[in-house]
This record gives sequence, C-alpha cells and structure tokens, in this order.
Amino acid sequence: MVNYEEQIKQLEEEIKKTQYNKATQHHIGLVKAKIANLKEKQQARSKGGKTIGYDVRKTGDGTAIIVGFPSVGKSTLLNHLTDASSPVGHYAFTTLKVFPGVMHYKYAKIQILDVPGIVKGAASGTGRGREVLSTMRSADLALIMIDVNHPEHYDILIKEVYDTGLRLNEKKPDVIIKKTARGGIRIGKTVRLDMMEETIELILKEFRINNADVLIRSRINEDQLIDVIEGNRIYIPSITILNKIDTVSKAKVKYIKKKINADIAISAEKSDLNELKELIFKKLNLIRIFLKEPGNEADMEVPLIMFNDCKIRDVCRKLHKDFEAKFRFARIWGKSVKFLGMKIIKLDHKLQDKDILELHIK
Repeated sequence: MVNYEEQIKQLEEEIKKTQYNKATQHHIGLVKAKIANLKEKQQARSKGGKTIGYDVRKTGDGTAIIVGFPSVGKSTLLNHLTDASSPVGHYAFTTLKVFPGVMHYKYAKIQILDVPGIVKGAASGTGRGREVLSTMRSADLALIMIDVNHPEHYDILIKEVYDTGLRLNEKKPDVIIKKTARGGIRIGKTVRLDMMEETIELILKEFRINNADVLIRSRINEDQLIDVIEGNRIYIPSITILNKIDTVSKAKVKYIKKKINADIAISAEKSDLNELKELIFKKLNLIRIFLKEPGNEADMEVPLIMFNDCKIRDVCRKLHKDFEAKFRFARIWGKSVKFLGMKIIKLDHKLQDKDILELHIK
C-alpha cells in the first residue's frame, strides 16, 4: 500500500531545504502540486472519498465557530457570550459534540458553535479533528482561541486549518481556468506576477490540465494557484482570541498577543466581552436594513440583519419564501440609491447599511 504520509513528509522536507528563487521556482511549484495531489489521495483513502462532519443546523443571522486545543476555554466563552450551557471542565476533551448558542448583539442573532478541541494531526484524522474542521467549512466566521500559556499551539492550529482546505482572512483569487480541447495552455493576466508563466504551466500539467485558457486578475503565488485548480477551498474571516490572560503578567500578555498577532486578549471567565461581541459583529460584515410597509412609517427600532453586499433578492428570501417570485418593485431611502424613495425594479440591486427598504409584492 502506498504510504502517502511518508511521501508528503519527504516532499515537505525537500521544500524546506530548497531556497526560493527564480532558478528553483519551477521545482518548488511542481513539488507543491505533488503534495496537494498526495493529500487529496490520502484523504480519499482514509474516508472512502467522503468528507464527514457534525450535523449542525444553521440559524440566526450568521454562524461563528470556536476552534482551539482541548481545555483552552471554548465552552466557558460560549456560555458567557450566549444563552448556551456547554459542559465546562478543567480537563481535556470535555466537549464531545457540538454545542450551539445564540449571541444577541445590535439586534443580530449570531449562532456560536462550541466544538471538540483539535490537536496536531487533526486534518489527517487525529481525534475528532476532521469532523471539527469539516464543520468549520459551513461557518461564516472562525474564532481561533489560544491559551496564553501555550502560544506554540497557534502555528499548529493554523496549519491544521490550512491543511483541511480552509483559508482564513483571505480573498478568493480572481482566476478563471477554462479547459479546452486543444491549443495548449494560454495565459492572460491583468496584474504583474512574481510567478513565471512556465511555472504556471508546470503546475497545471501536474494536475493533468494540458489545454486551457487561463485568466489571472489578482496577484497569486503557487499555493493560491493550486487552490484555484483544486477548487474546494473555503474562504472565511477569523478572529484570533488570546484567552486566560488572568493567569499571567500583563507584560507576558502584551508579548504573546504581539507574537501571534491576536485580535483581542481576554479572560473568558472574568472579562467584559462587549469588545469581542463588537469584533464578531464587524468581522461577520453584517449590515442593518430598516423595513417600511407602503403607506406607513419605517420601523427604525428593529432592523433586519443582513450580510454586506446583500441584494433585494436576499431580503425577499429571508422574509418569506414567496416574496422573490411575487416581487414587483421596491422603493429605497439610503446610500444605495441616487435619490430618496427611488423606485428599483431589479432584485439584484445591492443594499447598504441603514437603507430603508419598502417592498411591493404582488
């Protein structure tokens, strides 16, 4: 039986020993492509080609998942942020399933998930790591929780998340690959790349793409090109939370926070968590839409919470299953229109924060 793990390890060591420059770019790109192929085969073998995960029904205006090593304080944080009651214990693997809670903030109902802790090797199936990481793929935000006493866990955790195909705080590369019947590989680009065209061709051919039109409209490296080719990456925002700051000195908190570039430092058990709630709200990129019935005043007290760049279509779908099909037109007061009360007949009109929306339904 092919030992994929050993092959991957050897190739990763080869990359570490190779200095990156124009002369070695082709080779490193090819090795990275081979590693990606081996990891796909390894995962397909270990789970019969299927990705498994916890069954969690998404509710509310957005979903955030708390991820960290065992006993980092995830359950305590969930219980203080929400109305949940997740088991809390001072020993590893207290949480054996997913515990959801709802955080109420600025009229938003944000679902927070507490999942089992993950450890080194999680992406390869150690513990419940693969199930947890699979659950992350359906979340809108990742809360990466680190114990201030174990900053070394940060790099391990980020690597496990990365190896499962999740890309934190990254935008999806603007690259289009259209396979063709013949003609070889033709590359068009609107940005300057550090990667040579020969390297792009080499990586594509490693994935058996020998004929294709490639259009690159954002700056990418070899890893991002591989992500586009494989096409199964998930891009979500994240917040890094440094926890248990009450157990060390202020100087150490400051040092560790800077070292891992944490967004916030807290004691889940003792801190006022309003700053974290605001961070979660902002990172989810939520906006407020005020609704108005024809002939009546707008409800300026309780907004409808939507994701940024939402369209009238999205509001219709959230309000009622029939509204999209029965939509006639809308009137809008706010930043998304040229003048107040402007009539909009297109469902694809993008809304902005604090827009007042009046729907006219058949």
